[in-house]
Amino acid sequence: MKSAAEIRSGFVDYFVRQGHTHVPSSSLVPQSDPTLLFTNAGMVQFKETFLGNEQRKYSRAVTVQKCMRAGGKHNDLENVGVTARHHTFFEMLGNFSFGDYFKADAIRFSWELLADCWTLPKERLWFTVYQDDDEAFELWRKIVPVDRIKRMGAKDNFWQMGETGPCGPCSEILIDQGEGVHPNCPGIGQCDCDRYLEIWNLVFMQYNRDASGGLTPLPRPSIDTGMGLERITAVLQGVLSNYETDLFTPIFAAIAQEVGRPIDAVREAVSGKVIADHLRAITHLISDGVLPSNEARGYVLRRVIRRAARHGRRLGQKEPFLGRLIAPVVRTLSGAYPDLLRAQELASTLVQREEERFAFTLSQGTRLLDELIERQKGLRTRGPSSAQGWVLPGSELFKLYDTYGFPIDLAAEIAREEGFEIDLAGFNQAMEEQRQRAKRVWTAEEVAPRYRRLIEASGPTSFVGYDRLEEEVRLLAIVKAGELVKRAIEGEEVELIFDRTPFYGESGGQVGDRGWILDTRASVEILDTQKPLPQLFIHRARVVRGAIDEGEPYPVLVDTSYRKNTSRNHTTTHLLHAVLREVLGDHVKQAGSLVAASHLRFDFSHFASIGPKMLDQIEERVNERIREDLQVVTEVVDIETALARGALAFFGEKYGAEVRMVEIADFSKELCGGTHLRETGEVGFLKILRESSVAAGIRRVEALTGEAAYRYVKKQELDFRELAGTLKVHTHEVLPKAQRLLVTLKEQERELERLREKLSSSQQSDLAAGLREMEGIRLFTHRSDPIEIKELRALADRVKDRFKPGILVVGAPSPDGEKANLVAMVSDELAGRFSASEILKRIAPLIGGSGGGRAEMAQAGGKDPGRLQEALAQVEPWVREKARGG
Repeated sequence: MKSAAEIRSGFVDYFVRQGHTHVPSSSLVPQSDPTLLFTNAGMVQFKETFLGNEQRKYSRAVTVQKCMRAGGKHNDLENVGVTARHHTFFEMLGNFSFGDYFKADAIRFSWELLADCWTLPKERLWFTVYQDDDEAFELWRKIVPVDRIKRMGAKDNFWQMGETGPCGPCSEILIDQGEGVHPNCPGIGQCDCDRYLEIWNLVFMQYNRDASGGLTPLPRPSIDTGMGLERITAVLQGVLSNYETDLFTPIFAAIAQEVGRPIDAVREAVSGKVIADHLRAITHLISDGVLPSNEARGYVLRRVIRRAARHGRRLGQKEPFLGRLIAPVVRTLSGAYPDLLRAQELASTLVQREEERFAFTLSQGTRLLDELIERQKGLRTRGPSSAQGWVLPGSELFKLYDTYGFPIDLAAEIAREEGFEIDLAGFNQAMEEQRQRAKRVWTAEEVAPRYRRLIEASGPTSFVGYDRLEEEVRLLAIVKAGELVKRAIEGEEVELIFDRTPFYGESGGQVGDRGWILDTRASVEILDTQKPLPQLFIHRARVVRGAIDEGEPYPVLVDTSYRKNTSRNHTTTHLLHAVLREVLGDHVKQAGSLVAASHLRFDFSHFASIGPKMLDQIEERVNERIREDLQVVTEVVDIETALARGALAFFGEKYGAEVRMVEIADFSKELCGGTHLRETGEVGFLKILRESSVAAGIRRVEALTGEAAYRYVKKQELDFRELAGTLKVHTHEVLPKAQRLLVTLKEQERELERLREKLSSSQQSDLAAGLREMEGIRLFTHRSDPIEIKELRALADRVKDRFKPGILVVGAPSPDGEKANLVAMVSDELAGRFSASEILKRIAPLIGGSGGGRAEMAQAGGKDPGRLQEALAQVEPWVREKARGG
């Protein structure tokens, strides 16, 4: 039996022998496609190549691509665990041709691999082709009997990248899994059972669809294929479920150990499958830089973690446990994805904290659900016509689910215990509305098509700004208010596209350049430079004088000072990152950055705050590297060479076949497309401003360099001198004088506290005067002088234990005299007969308010302090009546 690792490597090896270049999997986070939430297919990293916007050194490629379908328009989340095939995370095996071979070779390769190399039973293989694709039909007929080739409609066998663009027919390869799956299956395309299981899809991209729907043959037809590793592994290992393969067995074993159940019981349970699937997704997402949050990808990750945690509870796991299961996932997959090893500690810590937070939100959600039930009970008391009082509204339940991750099934269970049903239709409607909102966010993206039209109209822009800050360029396009125009005149703000540019376009955390067009015909200020697509630079500009025209040449100049300050901060970011890894450990990994001319910001993985002493140590080490005046060397190499030489690659960056490696002596080596200094000494000086938390397991350092750092330190010095003047001491005496002032202040605070205690003691004496006894019960009521509610609670708490068994009710106006507060306490011996909450519900309306709490303690507030004594007077008759069984 072939292992999944052998199948994965065997697929790659076969296509390498057929002249394909093995291209590593790209990140689960698409780097240049704003229309996608996650990478969901093997062709995503080649999208710009298929569109003709990007050229590669090779014309044939093979990949094993990490994919994720758990958000946006591709969402398999709710089906996970229910079927044998659905996953959030999966691996896609694919071979690609960019204008090289076409249908004949694609079909031949697939047949050879499946039938000859992997020796699948030929008589069990079936094939579908597009209904009008006679070429594919004839190619398959030369290999297999014609009765095992089925023509299908466009819904099943015509693929397109979008509503417009590259598209074409496809051919699916299926395997008959036998009558044991479905003895009465009517056939391919007529049943949703898995008897005829699709294992490979060959897409023949041979047309371009225009806006009118018309199809035009592509000059260089291409091939895009996809085969799920989990699915083909199940087939080759002779099992009917992906979850029975060796991709999942070690994970099930670890889950079983955690929950104390047999491995088969865990594997067969829906909850076990959900946890195993979600753990793979969680580990890979965190490894690729996604962090739990309440937005976009981070929200999906948080939801997946919470869903796995909830299913853990279904298996009887009450405490957080998912973090401990990251290690077996890493052991299972790190052979193919070594980055998982580096992310293991971070992933374990993040998941542990998220699960702990989820336990808290469950408790919060339970409290809010209880409040919702109480409100609905109020509706029920209004009479049988209030039918809505018997049902918990779906919109409210969805808020609990969406905000707190509170499970709808748990809400339904609690509701039934209280005699309520849930509005499941309303809940599902709210869920669908949210899905549609998410779909609009990720599929109705208008920016990408607009920019693609621009690059089609103008052609690519070449960047020359690494070597030159001045250049003679040709103005290819002018965009005003989203429309192409021929001319821009004085006072107009426009977007400009040149044939080449020295202006760096914002990317990799570095801001875009500024500068000017300075010409006898016009003066134009370049306000910002953006790079929305590879080879497309958008220069946002304002015409200060004259006019500029499309097609004309112009001299452009980058703001040298702005660029130098930005480069200074970018080089320092590399130094800072290297020092952080040196001081804190190799688990430190970039999670985001901002490199501006004015300052730098660096986000990185780390599990605890960095104390002042360690932060000072980090700052000093960076400044040591600056003073060493180390040489900064940039080199363009292929990505495999760069990674083999130890260069670090980071989340948020798109790397092509060739990369730019920035090396600072033997201290720092990173893949980076940004601009840098030539020597570290040009930085001058680094000053760290602050360190803070931005997410669970993610810290942020903000800092200044060069002149900005000097100005900051100078301002601190001036402020210190002013402080010395205020204290009327020399600068070297500021600290001892401040310390003496603090001692004096603390002494004054202690004296104030003594006075408060004296007042409290006096109040307690007054309170004791209000003691009455009845039916063996001690009752105390007292109106205090104006104090805050917390002081009123403290007063009651100090007194209650002196007079057990007893009931205590105290009231006081607020210090501003505008509100009234009440506190009631009932000793433990009486809490079964008397309720503090019930007492306040009876008397709080007299002060124009309401309150609540527990049987032992409750508090209330109102707007009428003048009726406090009247309210307190109602306590005694109520207690007497209650004590006598009334």
